[in-house]
Amino acid sequence: MHRYLVLATVSAATMLYAMTITIANVVLPQMRGALSATPEQIAWVVTFNLVATAIVTPISGWLSARFGRRKVMLYSTLGFTICSVLCGLANSLEMLVLFRIGQGAFGAPLTPVAQAIILDTFPRRLHGMATALWGMGVVVGPIIGPVIGGEIAEDYGWRGVFFFIVPFGLLTLAGVWAFVHDSTNRRLHLDWTGFLLLAVALGALQLMFDRGQRNSWFDSPETIIELTLGVLAVYLFIVHLLTAKQPFIQPSLFLNWNFSLGLVLAFIFGMLNFVPMVLMPSLLQELRGYPDSVIGLLLTIRGAGNMLSFVIVVKLANWDARVALALGFFCQAVSGFAIANLDINLTFFDIAWTGFLQGTGIGLSWVPLTLIMFSTVRSDQLNEASAVFHMLRNFSSSLFISICVAIVVRSTFVNSQELGESLSLFNKEMLLPWISGPINFDSVADVARLSGEVRRQSAMIGYLNAFKAFAMLALVPFVLLWFVRLPARH
Repeated sequence: MHRYLVLATVSAATMLYAMTITIANVVLPQMRGALSATPEQIAWVVTFNLVATAIVTPISGWLSARFGRRKVMLYSTLGFTICSVLCGLANSLEMLVLFRIGQGAFGAPLTPVAQAIILDTFPRRLHGMATALWGMGVVVGPIIGPVIGGEIAEDYGWRGVFFFIVPFGLLTLAGVWAFVHDSTNRRLHLDWTGFLLLAVALGALQLMFDRGQRNSWFDSPETIIELTLGVLAVYLFIVHLLTAKQPFIQPSLFLNWNFSLGLVLAFIFGMLNFVPMVLMPSLLQELRGYPDSVIGLLLTIRGAGNMLSFVIVVKLANWDARVALALGFFCQAVSGFAIANLDINLTFFDIAWTGFLQGTGIGLSWVPLTLIMFSTVRSDQLNEASAVFHMLRNFSSSLFISICVAIVVRSTFVNSQELGESLSLFNKEMLLPWISGPINFDSVADVARLSGEVRRQSAMIGYLNAFKAFAMLALVPFVLLWFVRLPARH
């Protein structure tokens, strides 16, 4: 019974972090207006949170060994809850991003430590079942968060959604205090050189992709400096990893074929995970005028697909993890291509069924990916392996969000120019009444309305291009996953 109490507690802790991501996504358009931010800037609310998570995640194993899993879970949950309050009190974009970084940093250990606790608490034969139950607990947050968050945002504004998190944080804190009793306390060495090099690499590369479009990419010295710093930090990190006596990450971990191949699949999985939840709210509110409550409901439908997938994924993954993983990526590819072929008159049903399919694909991918990666990892390496897995997953999520936002912004600009070329008094065809229709070029209001429609259609093309990139990326794992070596069945 104690095992399942531990499972319920750590699932609640992980749910807490997952819930904040979907809640924040619902109110991105509202925050953008309130804080006078551009599309690239408001995306920082998500991307910098994920980068902070990615940077702190790798030291989760060291924190667990040094201070004990119980203390790490307690202080992480407490810090996360405090930062949620500060996010709700933020009065500028800079302060909001800073406190979101705090959320990411304190929330980073929750998922890998929870996963390590589960894998260590349950025998290996029950890992699939325990992981699935944990996964079902995790998706409860993304399901209830958007619905309640959307309603709260409409009634109390975007700040209310961060205050909504606080009671859940306090309940989780009480659960960890009561049921998690790990008291390990070993003075382990932490390779600060490796950790700082990795932090610089992740931070510099993320800044480059976040600010690249705004700075005209390599026409800006800032972009060149960030790329140089990121690449140099990656090179020094690899050299240090291979030559240090006690490196930040043990190189022997990467000699495990399934784990190394799984990292590549996890990188792609992470890239696909959060992009729809960042792009869809802006698309639906700015181009279609959907209220926050409806956007929250649509994100909840995505979470419902995620939950439904857990009903079948355990048996499917135990039969053949590669088939389950292939099916998960296939669902996401189909969903991406379906959205990429919509137009600006998309309906509630269009977003509902494609979002449901995306959520199903995420759920079908999570369990088999975990089984593939950790099936051959020794128990003494679980903390470190789990930290690397979640670091890479979170970083790839923030990276691809930045890339897709850049695609939207760039496509909007280019298509605005192309669509607007013919809309001029110098184009004699536009003066013909059967072409211009009710538009009167002598009316400022008509010209403004026409200009707004051009930008609206251009932005829609940008979103479609981003989802096309999403769909094409989802096809890449089909080349890789058949190289996975499945462990023998017992």
